[in-house]
Amino acid sequence: MDLLSIDSLSDDQIATILDRAGHWFAENRAGRASERLKGKIVFNVFYETSTRTAMSFATATHRLGAASIALSVEHSSVKKGETLEDTARTLNSMRPDALVIRHRENGAPAAVALIMNAPVINAGDGTNEHPTQALLDAATLQQHFGQLEGLRVVICGDIRHSRVARSNAKLLPRLGAQVRLAGPPELLPDDIPQLSIDEAIDGANVVMMLRVQRERLDEDLGDAPGEFLSRYGLTSDRLSRAAANAVVMHPGPMNRGVEIDGAIADDPQRSLITLQVEVGVAVRMACLEMLLGGGAA
Repeated sequence: MDLLSIDSLSDDQIATILDRAGHWFAENRAGRASERLKGKIVFNVFYETSTRTAMSFATATHRLGAASIALSVEHSSVKKGETLEDTARTLNSMRPDALVIRHRENGAPAAVALIMNAPVINAGDGTNEHPTQALLDAATLQQHFGQLEGLRVVICGDIRHSRVARSNAKLLPRLGAQVRLAGPPELLPDDIPQLSIDEAIDGANVVMMLRVQRERLDEDLGDAPGEFLSRYGLTSDRLSRAAANAVVMHPGPMNRGVEIDGAIADDPQRSLITLQVEVGVAVRMACLEMLLGGGAA
């Protein structure tokens, strides 16, 4: 089995991942180690830069007693012209127990999965999907609210280029949440109705902000310093339109003062951003456990 998209998971598998993530979250906080996957080897292959996801998968692997080995793409044969498929064949010949891959091209993890004998986990492919981010977002909300049923979640920012938005838009409604998408007109897909940030945030329980992926833009937005925040970002005034119990999320990396005010990002009462990172390790432990046959405790 591979974990390439939210749609590749059944409802039962999603429920199992969230349940086991709760278990591993408690174990990690208690400082208890595990040898559930002792002797296993997980390859981390990141063709795009990453802090949270790469370190999260490495930490999750180690906490399950397995070994995490990272391929430095910048210093690999990719720089000599080796194709993705040939890299996959080389890595497959080393017989890892799982491979975690992030790639700038949509569909690259699926192409690698056709070659690998071991399970492949999509850690983000282009503008397509980032399934474990959506799973950790759901687990974070479950940790905070107790359930997702009935929650109103608004995802704001660069929707057009966001694999996080796409995966969350698939997952959260399956768990009973209502999802609204909003952003600048030029950063919305053509099939998404235009909704202003202020309208979207009205009454929301969760406000998830997204970074503007300027590296993927054909033309720069041409915004002056502070202009994006005032027109489309999360400020205290905008957040006041949300529900009284509203919380703030962000998949990272954040651009403070652009899509989110720094004071909001650091608000201990409303920001779940660091909790997302902590829960992310537990979720990825649950995913590795499921894919590598560790079984439930």
